[in-house]
Amino acid sequence: MSKLNRDVLYLIFEELQDNEKALCSCLLVNKTWCETIIPILWKNPWKFLKDGKEKILFNIIISHLSDDNLSKSIENLYQKPSFNYIYFCRYLNFNHIENLIETNILLKNEIIKLFINENMKYTHLYIPQQFDFQLYLIPGFEQSFSDIEFLSCNTRINDNILVELTKICKSIKELELFTEVRNNNYEIIRLIETQKKLSNIYFINKYIRNDESFYKSLENSLIKHANNIHYLMITRQPATKILPLFINLKILELQCNSLDITWNCLENLSLPFLQSLKASRVPIKPLASLIENTSGHLTLVKIDHIRHDEKYNKRIIEAIYQNCPNLKYLKLLFKNSNILELKNLLINCKYLIGLYIIIDNMRDVFDCDNLFKILTDSSPVSLFKFKFAFYYRKIKPDSLKLFFDNWKGRHPMILQLSQGGNDMEEHSNLMDKYKTEGIIEKYDDYLHGEDFEWI
Repeated sequence: MSKLNRDVLYLIFEELQDNEKALCSCLLVNKTWCETIIPILWKNPWKFLKDGKEKILFNIIISHLSDDNLSKSIENLYQKPSFNYIYFCRYLNFNHIENLIETNILLKNEIIKLFINENMKYTHLYIPQQFDFQLYLIPGFEQSFSDIEFLSCNTRINDNILVELTKICKSIKELELFTEVRNNNYEIIRLIETQKKLSNIYFINKYIRNDESFYKSLENSLIKHANNIHYLMITRQPATKILPLFINLKILELQCNSLDITWNCLENLSLPFLQSLKASRVPIKPLASLIENTSGHLTLVKIDHIRHDEKYNKRIIEAIYQNCPNLKYLKLLFKNSNILELKNLLINCKYLIGLYIIIDNMRDVFDCDNLFKILTDSSPVSLFKFKFAFYYRKIKPDSLKLFFDNWKGRHPMILQLSQGGNDMEEHSNLMDKYKTEGIIEKYDDYLHGEDFEWI
């Protein structure tokens, strides 16, 4: 490793870009490794910003200011940095910068100027709601933001900032908009219409009431991009009939903020290339209809936070195993009366890797023994990642033992389990036993995250 050239090292370390601990450990190996890793860590310095680390990051940023920009009372507190860390930034997040600086306006001006100059080139830009700093007056504004690929902002964004961004930004691929009930800036419409590569859209509205006129204009602005939209995330039912136009959509994420929305727009909707469907608080009937009108490309289905009866539970399970032969990951509520449908699903979805089973055992008396028997008898060889959510009652240890004993000879399982009334010590001892026997590879008694890449 020590003899690899910098380009190869960079490619290796780039694979670890989401593993802060590993990268920070590698920093200490030698000068070459350090010089290779610093640009990776500082590409997006806000990614690993957690409670307690804000002051460290703030001090590093302040250390880049010249003596002329620091007051005499604080200039000696900051040692000049070993690297020009800010030069490596490609993500500029003004939400975090404002939180770091708080109320020191003079310092805020100088720090913002550190991040905007002729030498900077950003790909990702995050602008908070009440941000009124005149960025466009800073020398280097156009150089810094002309190649932005991702923009996140509130639809109340300052008009002057938005107008100037619209003039210079033509290559935005991903747009994340936090919409408001009123006072939305219609200049956003022109920004969308002038883009040439727009493919990922995130429309986030945390309110039940909506500005319908603005939403219609917003959705209509996507018409010219309809064939290129591959990712759509929305939190409310569309105000127009825009969805059928997204014929090449691959990922659809519906995060509804109200249980009263019908989502009838999903019924009879054909998205033939859809690969991923995530839905929260969306009625089961239109979701089943949507899945029935896909063309077998779905590899991920995640449906949660929506209660439904046995009838619709059966329909959604059937829709999945009849129309998703390439499914790899599934999160879904299962009713005890439809547990045999799980067997059909396991038989038909031969490429399943991860299964997240939700059990509402406060309203549904569930036969865990039968569930585990079906899993051991019918699971495809690819399936070994499990999440079980039993929120209100404890699973009997004998049921778990039977499940683990019958799993012998298969791929060691990765397991997350949440259950009510859990005896943590008894549970831990049981899991340790089966980890020792090689039946469980990794266990966690807390359901966190939605993916199945449990490290």
